[in-house]
Amino acid sequence: MKDASPLTNESTGSAVPAVRRASPPGATAPPRLLAAVAAVVLAVSACSSGGGPGPDNEDGPERPTGPADELTAVDPAEVPGVEERTDGEDDGDVAVDVAYPAVPGADPLTERLGEITAAEVSDFTGANPGAKRISVDWGLSAAAEDVVAVRLVQREEDSEGERTGYATYWYDTGSGHTAYATELIADQAGLADLNGLVRERLADTEGVDPDALQPVLRVYDSMGFNPDGDLVVEFDAGQVAPVKEGRVSAVVPRADAEPLLSEFGVRARDAATVVERGFAVASPAAAAPKDGPAEGVPGLLPERDPDLDCTAPDSKCLALTFDDGPGERTPELLDALAEHDAKATFFVTGGPVREHPETVRRTYAEGHELGNHTVEHPDLARLGKGAIREELDTVDDLVRRETGADMSLMRPPYGSTDDQVEEVAADLGHAQIIWSVDTNDWKDRKAGVVVDRVVDGAEPGAIILMHDIHGSTVDAVPRMLEKLDEKGYTMVTVSQLLGDTEPGRAYYDAPPERPEDAEDGGGDQGD
Repeated sequence: MKDASPLTNESTGSAVPAVRRASPPGATAPPRLLAAVAAVVLAVSACSSGGGPGPDNEDGPERPTGPADELTAVDPAEVPGVEERTDGEDDGDVAVDVAYPAVPGADPLTERLGEITAAEVSDFTGANPGAKRISVDWGLSAAAEDVVAVRLVQREEDSEGERTGYATYWYDTGSGHTAYATELIADQAGLADLNGLVRERLADTEGVDPDALQPVLRVYDSMGFNPDGDLVVEFDAGQVAPVKEGRVSAVVPRADAEPLLSEFGVRARDAATVVERGFAVASPAAAAPKDGPAEGVPGLLPERDPDLDCTAPDSKCLALTFDDGPGERTPELLDALAEHDAKATFFVTGGPVREHPETVRRTYAEGHELGNHTVEHPDLARLGKGAIREELDTVDDLVRRETGADMSLMRPPYGSTDDQVEEVAADLGHAQIIWSVDTNDWKDRKAGVVVDRVVDGAEPGAIILMHDIHGSTVDAVPRMLEKLDEKGYTMVTVSQLLGDTEPGRAYYDAPPERPEDAEDGGGDQGD
């Protein structure tokens, strides 16, 4: 295995060991290392803040100690029998060093952590052509009553340098469910409220970009509690501030966080703020729930509004779609859509996603749909299946790393598709979305012309093609929306318009039938 020594640790510098380094593949946690960890924890506890045993709580439960801006840390020695699972198998030219815990009686958690870390390695290597190495280490943030929390620290190195990221998963020992950190919050509205509180607390923090703070899963994937029960939110290096600023965290006081917590979030807080010596899972769950955790998870937005029926006879739904972005002025376009309560679908490409990740997050957070438009915008019908898959896989990985969401739509550049494109798209779970109205905005870059073509071509079920990388198109959107509003149209996402789609199938409008005079190719000539 290649050198897998730790990359630069961009944490806050706390002496409390946040993670355990990985042992050789297949090894369990060495007793001498657990003892060393315990010794350091006890030494730091003696001089840390927190509510540990003392005159004020002599008769109460023992409380953890630690810094106010860190998640609570549990000494692994307090969980008898905990072992370490590792994966040191390199992925091509990328050095891989992965470790996560196996807690006795929590097999569903172990299985889920294995899936999560494997996906992280795959997404990192797929999204970064300059990927060099990735390591994942672990620590316990809670192990009490019927809750276990595992904090993963992910260190990555690629051609752009080194970064450190964080994710915390919360396990309910009774149900066998491994929860995302956002499931500590009751619902999406609560996550949006939390996002507002975090923005307030980070408003004066050097380098923090408020537009990068959006209530989506991937932004809020590491949350827990400090010893006083305050909610601690931590962000990856480079996620909301420049990489050089390292880890960024926000502490939301317990009283402010309380109304936002889910029932499980309250239980998780209570478990994180006590020390349970010799923790053991009382009633092991046989298996994780089969229906999966994705339904209703705060930070994962639904593709459709259940209260809007575009199949109703009097419906006037149409889908505005924008290709090749996000661009520099896409935020202005989003402002206009928000003003008119309109939704759209954005088919994004690789370079712009890397250049404007904050816009990708905002687009998703505001209820618009993201679709895959390849990395380099090639004519897919001229490529082999392997190259087609690579073009689509990379953008899937990029978007998932920014939002946490899996895309279900793709648009072949130039509308060019064939049996091979259909086969790969189907295998990746993507429906192909073409269009029924081509504005040719890439060629005729005049806002008034774009407005007229959209309004003239508008009809119920239409899918309208534009490009948000062109300023003239962005200029056209406010007037376009005004005219469509006047005509009684409802602007929706493609998935709202079409309903359930079949992976691989090409859709041109709703109902999903290709017009007899439609031809492959032409139209989508964006940069």
